[in-house]
Amino acid sequence: MATALVTGASQGIGACIAKRLAQDGFDVAINHLPGDSDKEKALAVAQECRAFGVKAECFAADVSKFDQCEDMVKQVKEQMGSIDALVNNAGITKDSLLARMGEDSYDAVIAVNQKSVYNMMKHVCPVMMKQKHGSIVNVSSVAGLYGNPGQVNYSASKAAIIGMTKTVAKEYGRKNITCNAVAPGFIHTPMTDVLSDELKEKMLEAVAMRRYGEPEEIASVVSFLVSKDASYVTGQVIEISGGLSM
Repeated sequence: MATALVTGASQGIGACIAKRLAQDGFDVAINHLPGDSDKEKALAVAQECRAFGVKAECFAADVSKFDQCEDMVKQVKEQMGSIDALVNNAGITKDSLLARMGEDSYDAVIAVNQKSVYNMMKHVCPVMMKQKHGSIVNVSSVAGLYGNPGQVNYSASKAAIIGMTKTVAKEYGRKNITCNAVAPGFIHTPMTDVLSDELKEKMLEAVAMRRYGEPEEIASVVSFLVSKDASYVTGQVIEISGGLSM
């Protein structure tokens, strides 16, 4: 049985990805932040994954921390036997216009969103090399492609992920390891639920399909990228935005 490790998988898009991969037949390693509240959410996701007849285990780690990532990867390998797919999904926002953004807000977003991707790929790629195969999917954003006012930190982190994805694809392609990215647009999540109707309408004016995407629609593309159907796809950034860029 193949194993997928998904970071930031206790809720939102990460949880949807974990459940979709379980439905596809992957055993799933569900990463969550240390702490009881996040652990409870992760355990609930694991239970839903097990309903598909696969193994699902929870692993606590702050993926912005290099040593914690190293320890988690060792634990996943020992407990689940392999790491065939890695989905780097963990992310935060600390939005503010550049003129008002403090250094701490910039550094925190870079650490969680971008440094975590380095940390995880650094420790997982050697495992995949020994296995002689593997698939990596990094979750970027349309903010990394086009920028977004009030998100200089978030945009920087997501743009960096795109560069990292293409570089790792070139470095590890000969090792039978693929590395791709998805760039979601406006996705229906608890964060968008709290926006005013006026702001929602204004945002959707830029979307050709005139609706928000659903987390499951992100998960379906990730599912493809870690499947055998995408065995010759690497170094790509797939925008999932309902036509935001057109």
